Amino acid sequence: QVWQIRLDLHVLNHDGNIMDAASIAGIVALCHFRRPDVSVQGEEVTVYTPEERDPVPLSIHHMPICVSFAFFQQGTYLLVDPSEREECVMDGLLVIAMNKHHEICTIQSSGGIMLVQDQVLRCSKITAVKVAEITELIQKALENDQKVRKEGGKFGFAESIPNQKITAFKMESTAVDTNNVEEQAEEIIAKADPPSEVFAKPVLHTAGTAQIGEGIENTWGEFEESEREEEAEEEGESEATALECEKMETGDTSTLEETKKDEPIVLSDSEEEDVVILEPQELPRKTR
Repeated sequence: QVWQIRLDLHVLNHDGNIMDAASIAGIVALCHFRRPDVSVQGEEVTVYTPEERDPVPLSIHHMPICVSFAFFQQGTYLLVDPSEREECVMDGLLVIAMNKHHEICTIQSSGGIMLVQDQVLRCSKITAVKVAEITELIQKALENDQKVRKEGGKFGFAESIPNQKITAFKMESTAVDTNNVEEQAEEIIAKADPPSEVFAKPVLHTAGTAQIGEGIENTWGEFEESEREEEAEEEGESEATALECEKMETGDTSTLEETKKDEPIVLSDSEEEDVVILEPQELPRKTR
Protein backbone atom coordinates (compact mmCIF):
# COMPACT_ATOMS: atom_id res chain seq x y z
CA GLN A 1 0.00 0.00 0.00
CA VAL A 2 1.22 3.48 -0.85
CA TRP A 3 0.04 7.04 -0.41
CA GLN A 4 -1.57 8.71 -3.40
CA ILE A 5 -0.69 12.43 -3.47
CA ARG A 6 -2.30 14.86 -5.90
CA LEU A 7 -1.07 18.41 -6.47
CA ASP A 8 -3.40 20.99 -8.07
CA LEU A 9 -2.22 24.47 -9.07
CA HIS A 10 -4.90 27.15 -9.50
CA VAL A 11 -3.59 30.26 -11.27
CA LEU A 12 -5.58 33.30 -10.15
CA ASN A 13 -3.48 35.93 -11.91
CA HIS A 14 0.01 36.19 -13.36
CA ASP A 15 2.30 38.65 -15.09
CA GLY A 16 4.32 36.23 -17.16
CA ASN A 17 6.73 33.34 -16.47
CA ILE A 18 3.97 31.14 -15.12
CA MET A 19 6.10 27.97 -15.42
CA ASP A 20 8.71 29.15 -12.90
CA ALA A 21 6.11 30.41 -10.44
CA ALA A 22 4.11 27.17 -10.70
CA SER A 23 7.20 24.99 -10.14
CA ILE A 24 8.18 26.96 -7.02
CA ALA A 25 4.65 26.85 -5.64
CA GLY A 26 4.36 23.11 -6.31
CA ILE A 27 7.66 22.10 -4.71
CA VAL A 28 7.03 24.31 -1.67
CA ALA A 29 3.56 22.78 -1.23
CA LEU A 30 5.03 19.27 -1.33
CA CYS A 31 7.77 20.20 1.18
CA HIS A 32 5.21 21.81 3.48
CA PHE A 33 2.76 18.90 3.29
CA ARG A 34 2.50 16.41 6.19
CA ARG A 35 0.94 12.95 5.88
CA PRO A 36 -0.56 10.97 8.77
CA ASP A 37 1.82 8.59 10.54
CA VAL A 38 1.23 4.85 10.12
CA SER A 39 2.41 1.62 11.66
CA VAL A 40 2.46 -1.82 10.02
CA GLN A 41 2.27 -5.07 12.01
CA GLY A 42 2.12 -8.04 9.70
CA GLU A 43 -0.76 -7.34 7.34
CA GLU A 44 -2.45 -4.89 9.72
CA VAL A 45 -1.93 -1.18 8.87
CA THR A 46 -2.84 1.49 11.43
CA VAL A 47 -3.25 5.13 10.38
CA TYR A 48 -2.93 7.54 13.31
CA THR A 49 -4.77 10.82 13.63
CA PRO A 50 -2.87 14.13 14.16
CA GLU A 51 -3.94 14.05 17.81
CA GLU A 52 -2.38 10.63 18.35
CA ARG A 53 0.89 11.21 16.47
CA ASP A 54 2.44 14.18 14.69
CA PRO A 55 2.10 14.05 10.90
CA VAL A 56 5.20 13.08 8.93
CA PRO A 57 6.72 15.12 6.06
CA LEU A 58 7.34 13.59 2.65
CA SER A 59 10.76 12.23 1.70
CA ILE A 60 11.93 14.85 -0.83
CA HIS A 61 15.57 14.34 -1.80
CA HIS A 62 15.97 17.41 -4.06
CA MET A 63 13.94 20.37 -5.29
CA PRO A 64 13.82 20.83 -9.09
CA ILE A 65 13.31 24.53 -9.86
CA CYS A 66 12.40 25.86 -13.32
CA VAL A 67 14.14 28.94 -14.75
CA SER A 68 12.85 30.51 -18.00
CA PHE A 69 14.89 32.40 -20.60
CA ALA A 70 13.39 34.59 -23.34
CA PHE A 71 15.30 35.24 -26.58
CA PHE A 72 14.94 38.27 -28.83
CA GLN A 73 16.20 38.99 -32.35
CA GLN A 74 17.04 35.36 -33.09
CA GLY A 75 19.03 34.82 -29.89
CA THR A 76 20.97 38.08 -29.91
CA TYR A 77 19.47 39.17 -26.57
CA LEU A 78 18.78 36.95 -23.57
CA LEU A 79 16.36 37.75 -20.75
CA VAL A 80 15.73 35.84 -17.52
CA ASP A 81 12.25 35.71 -15.96
CA PRO A 82 10.28 37.44 -18.76
CA SER A 83 7.09 39.35 -17.98
CA GLU A 84 3.80 38.97 -19.85
CA ARG A 85 4.54 41.83 -22.27
CA GLU A 86 8.03 40.50 -22.93
CA GLU A 87 6.60 37.06 -23.66
CA CYS A 88 4.30 38.59 -26.29
CA VAL A 89 7.25 39.88 -28.35
CA MET A 90 9.91 37.23 -27.70
CA ASP A 91 11.17 34.96 -30.49
CA GLY A 92 11.65 31.85 -28.37
CA LEU A 93 11.60 30.45 -24.83
CA LEU A 94 13.95 28.03 -23.06
CA VAL A 95 12.98 26.44 -19.71
CA ILE A 96 15.58 24.56 -17.67
CA ALA A 97 14.69 22.63 -14.50
CA MET A 98 17.63 22.01 -12.17
CA ASN A 99 18.27 21.24 -8.51
CA LYS A 100 20.89 22.73 -6.20
CA HIS A 101 23.32 19.90 -7.02
CA HIS A 102 23.56 21.21 -10.63
CA GLU A 103 21.62 18.22 -11.94
CA ILE A 104 19.46 19.09 -14.95
CA CYS A 105 16.02 17.50 -14.65
CA THR A 106 14.44 18.73 -17.90
CA ILE A 107 14.97 21.19 -20.76
CA GLN A 108 12.13 22.55 -22.86
CA SER A 109 12.51 24.83 -25.87
CA SER A 110 9.59 26.52 -27.65
CA GLY A 111 9.23 29.09 -30.39
CA GLY A 112 10.72 29.45 -33.86
CA ILE A 113 14.36 29.88 -32.85
CA MET A 114 17.47 27.71 -33.11
CA LEU A 115 19.97 27.86 -30.25
CA VAL A 116 23.66 27.04 -30.46
CA GLN A 117 25.57 25.04 -27.87
CA ASP A 118 27.19 28.08 -26.23
CA GLN A 119 23.80 29.68 -25.57
CA VAL A 120 22.45 26.55 -23.87
CA LEU A 121 25.58 26.24 -21.71
CA ARG A 122 25.32 29.90 -20.73
CA CYS A 123 21.68 29.43 -19.72
CA SER A 124 22.57 26.34 -17.65
CA LYS A 125 25.19 28.30 -15.70
CA ILE A 126 22.71 31.08 -14.98
CA THR A 127 20.15 28.45 -13.92
CA ALA A 128 22.57 26.96 -11.39
CA VAL A 129 22.99 30.35 -9.70
CA LYS A 130 19.26 31.13 -9.69
CA VAL A 131 18.29 27.67 -8.38
CA ALA A 132 20.74 27.97 -5.48
CA GLU A 133 19.22 31.33 -4.50
CA ILE A 134 15.61 30.14 -4.78
CA THR A 135 16.29 26.90 -2.88
CA GLU A 136 17.85 28.86 -0.01
CA LEU A 137 14.79 31.15 0.16
CA ILE A 138 12.45 28.12 0.21
CA GLN A 139 14.37 26.42 3.02
CA LYS A 140 14.39 29.61 5.11
CA ALA A 141 10.63 30.07 4.64
CA LEU A 142 9.95 26.46 5.67
CA GLU A 143 12.19 26.79 8.75
CA ASN A 144 10.48 30.01 9.83
CA ASP A 145 7.06 28.39 9.40
CA GLN A 146 8.06 25.38 11.49
CA LYS A 147 9.54 27.63 14.18
CA VAL A 148 6.40 29.75 14.42
CA ARG A 149 4.19 26.65 14.62
CA LYS A 150 6.18 25.30 17.57
CA GLU A 151 5.90 28.64 19.39
CA GLY A 152 2.13 28.69 18.85
CA GLY A 153 2.10 31.89 16.79
CA LYS A 154 0.10 32.78 13.70
CA PHE A 155 1.09 31.01 10.51
CA GLY A 156 -0.33 30.25 7.08
CA PHE A 157 -3.41 32.21 6.05
CA ALA A 158 -3.94 33.58 9.57
CA GLU A 159 -0.53 35.25 9.42
CA SER A 160 -1.31 36.92 6.08
CA ILE A 161 -4.52 38.59 7.29
CA PRO A 162 -2.77 41.68 8.85
CA ASN A 163 -2.42 44.72 6.65
CA GLN A 164 0.37 45.31 4.15
CA LYS A 165 0.40 41.65 3.10
CA ILE A 166 0.16 40.77 -0.56
CA THR A 167 -2.25 37.87 0.06
CA ALA A 168 -4.65 39.81 2.28
CA PHE A 169 -6.17 42.18 -0.33
CA LYS A 170 -6.97 44.64 2.45
CA MET A 171 -5.82 48.16 3.21
CA GLU A 172 -6.78 50.78 5.72
CA SER A 173 -8.93 53.67 4.52
CA THR A 174 -6.86 56.69 3.55
CA ALA A 175 -7.81 60.03 5.05
CA VAL A 176 -8.46 62.78 2.49
CA ASP A 177 -7.54 66.35 3.40
CA THR A 178 -10.37 68.66 2.28
CA ASN A 179 -8.90 71.87 3.71
CA ASN A 180 -8.35 74.75 1.30
CA VAL A 181 -10.04 72.83 -1.51
CA GLU A 182 -11.70 75.94 -2.96
CA GLU A 183 -8.42 77.91 -3.01
CA GLN A 184 -6.60 75.06 -4.74
CA ALA A 185 -9.39 74.75 -7.28
CA GLU A 186 -9.25 78.47 -8.04
CA GLU A 187 -5.48 78.30 -8.57
CA ILE A 188 -5.86 75.36 -10.97
CA ILE A 189 -8.59 77.17 -12.91
CA ALA A 190 -6.51 80.35 -13.11
CA LYS A 191 -3.51 78.48 -14.52
CA ALA A 192 -5.60 76.52 -17.02
CA ASP A 193 -6.26 77.66 -20.59
CA PRO A 194 -9.48 79.59 -21.22
CA PRO A 195 -12.36 77.37 -22.33
CA SER A 196 -13.48 77.39 -25.95
CA GLU A 197 -16.56 79.33 -26.98
CA VAL A 198 -19.69 77.36 -26.23
CA PHE A 199 -23.16 78.02 -27.69
CA ALA A 200 -25.32 77.22 -24.72
CA LYS A 201 -28.55 78.76 -26.01
CA PRO A 202 -30.53 76.80 -28.62
CA VAL A 203 -31.03 78.33 -32.07
CA LEU A 204 -34.73 78.68 -32.95
CA HIS A 205 -35.28 78.31 -36.68
CA THR A 206 -39.05 78.14 -36.68
CA ALA A 207 -41.73 77.74 -34.11
CA GLY A 208 -41.52 74.39 -32.35
CA THR A 209 -37.98 73.52 -33.58
CA ALA A 210 -34.59 74.07 -31.99
CA GLN A 211 -30.96 73.08 -32.58
CA ILE A 212 -28.27 73.09 -29.91
CA GLY A 213 -24.60 73.55 -30.75
CA GLU A 214 -25.00 75.21 -34.11
CA GLY A 215 -21.87 76.98 -35.25
CA ILE A 216 -19.38 74.63 -33.59
CA GLU A 217 -16.60 73.43 -35.88
CA ASN A 218 -16.93 69.85 -37.07
CA THR A 219 -14.25 67.60 -35.58
CA TRP A 220 -15.21 64.32 -37.23
CA GLY A 221 -12.62 64.80 -39.98
CA GLU A 222 -13.13 63.55 -43.49
CA PHE A 223 -16.37 61.99 -44.66
CA GLU A 224 -16.74 58.28 -44.96
CA GLU A 225 -16.90 56.68 -48.39
CA SER A 226 -20.66 56.15 -48.16
CA GLU A 227 -21.19 59.79 -47.21
CA ARG A 228 -19.06 60.90 -50.17
CA GLU A 229 -21.17 58.79 -52.55
CA GLU A 230 -24.39 60.25 -51.14
CA GLU A 231 -22.99 63.76 -51.47
CA ALA A 232 -21.98 63.09 -55.10
CA GLU A 233 -25.44 61.73 -55.88
CA GLU A 234 -27.09 64.80 -54.38
CA GLU A 235 -24.85 67.08 -56.48
CA GLY A 236 -25.69 65.07 -59.59
CA GLU A 237 -29.43 65.31 -58.92
CA SER A 238 -29.20 69.07 -58.36
CA GLU A 239 -27.29 69.51 -61.65
CA ALA A 240 -29.86 67.44 -63.54
CA THR A 241 -32.73 69.50 -62.07
CA ALA A 242 -30.98 72.74 -63.03
CA LEU A 243 -30.47 71.44 -66.59
CA GLU A 244 -34.15 70.53 -66.92
CA CYS A 245 -35.24 73.96 -65.70
CA GLU A 246 -32.88 75.61 -68.21
CA LYS A 247 -34.36 73.57 -71.06
CA MET A 248 -37.90 74.46 -70.03
CA GLU A 249 -37.00 78.13 -69.97
CA THR A 250 -35.51 77.98 -73.52
CA GLY A 251 -38.57 76.15 -74.85
CA ASP A 252 -36.83 72.93 -75.82
CA THR A 253 -39.47 70.56 -74.45
CA SER A 254 -39.31 67.80 -77.07
CA THR A 255 -36.10 66.35 -75.71
CA LEU A 256 -37.44 66.59 -72.17
CA GLU A 257 -40.62 64.72 -73.09
CA GLU A 258 -38.62 61.95 -74.81
CA THR A 259 -36.42 61.51 -71.78
CA LYS A 260 -39.48 61.43 -69.54
CA LYS A 261 -41.01 58.70 -71.69
CA ASP A 262 -37.89 56.57 -71.56
CA GLU A 263 -37.12 57.06 -67.86
CA PRO A 264 -39.22 55.22 -65.30
CA ILE A 265 -41.21 57.23 -62.81
CA VAL A 266 -39.77 57.01 -59.32
CA LEU A 267 -42.10 57.72 -56.45
CA SER A 268 -40.49 59.11 -53.33
CA ASP A 269 -41.72 58.27 -49.88
CA SER A 270 -41.67 61.94 -48.99
CA GLU A 271 -44.23 62.91 -51.66
CA GLU A 272 -47.83 63.13 -50.61
CA GLU A 273 -50.11 60.60 -52.33
CA ASP A 274 -53.82 60.82 -52.86
CA VAL A 275 -55.75 58.25 -50.89
CA VAL A 276 -58.82 56.81 -52.60
CA ILE A 277 -61.28 54.75 -50.59
CA LEU A 278 -63.11 52.18 -52.66
CA GLU A 279 -66.64 51.53 -51.49
CA PRO A 280 -68.18 48.10 -52.24
CA GLN A 281 -70.80 48.13 -54.99
CA GLU A 282 -74.35 47.26 -54.06
CA LEU A 283 -75.26 43.85 -55.41
CA PRO A 284 -78.58 43.59 -57.29
CA ARG A 285 -81.33 41.96 -55.31
CA LYS A 286 -82.26 38.50 -56.50
CA THR A 287 -85.89 38.09 -57.51
CA ARG A 288 -87.77 34.92 -57.99
